[in-house]
Amino acid sequence: MIRISVDELSDTIINELNTFSQEVSEGLEKAKSNIAREGAKELRNTSPKKTGEYAKGWTTAKQGSAVVICNQNKPSLTHLLENGHAKRNGGRTSPQVHIYPVEQSAIKKYEKEVERVIRG
Repeated sequence: MIRISVDELSDTIINELNTFSQEVSEGLEKAKSNIAREGAKELRNTSPKKTGEYAKGWTTAKQGSAVVICNQNKPSLTHLLENGHAKRNGGRTSPQVHIYPVEQSAIKKYEKEVERVIRG
């Protein structure tokens, strides 16, 4: 058992809280990067592959403190494929939902990882 004086108690508590906060921050940064990479890999496998260029374009990028998944090769196609679009001579194309399931999976993984990191 460690004995400390009352005067040292506040400093000890502050030091322990700072250590815990830093460990949680580092763990969450790793979790963000890993889950985003996994999501990009999953999108490369599940995306429509008419020519293959769109599916190969999925990657991760850091925007501020966030890590996002984006398509470098054909960024304008993501919305059109996911939601469908109007055809030139009338009618609509059917949506090819491939982003939403990966997004939901990444959210669930991140929530579990946050709990794991905070619990230690």
